[in-house]
Amino acid sequence: MFRTISDFEYYWSQELEATQKILKHLNDKSLSQSVVPGGRTLGRLGWHLTLSIPEMMSRTGLSLSGPKEDDPVPTSAKEIFKAYNEAAISLLDAIKANWTDETLEEKDDMYGQKWKRGQTLAALIFHQIHHRAQMTMVMRQAGLNVPGIYGPARQEWAQLGMPEPKV
Repeated sequence: MFRTISDFEYYWSQELEATQKILKHLNDKSLSQSVVPGGRTLGRLGWHLTLSIPEMMSRTGLSLSGPKEDDPVPTSAKEIFKAYNEAAISLLDAIKANWTDETLEEKDDMYGQKWKRGQTLAALIFHQIHHRAQMTMVMRQAGLNVPGIYGPARQEWAQLGMPEPKV
């Protein structure tokens, strides 16, 4: 749970960049890749991350720039990337303009429960991490390079002049 806007800003900026790294590696063809037939595609996962930002935050009273909940999944990876950036940056701008450290303690109705706003912000970040992890698995299935987020990805070890770690 976040107790200060500056702490959220620090972590959101890092997670925003991590999600951008994933989205930058997608291409239009890869958007239709799914783990199993009928499962979420890479495009759907990337769009879900994008839509979740304004959807979750609307429950706190914030109105953000970005796509609407019923907007269809784009067929362009660049369009998903652009929409994600718009929503993610809009979130940070709106919080800095409208909230204080004290308002992070206020509670909102979140899916039938009462969550402090600091908890909602943490849940939003964990949600992004969860779906990015799903995306990396589908990216491997699609034959895409997977960028390292919290350390080097498998194919990045060689670029660092080091052998891949044994698993």
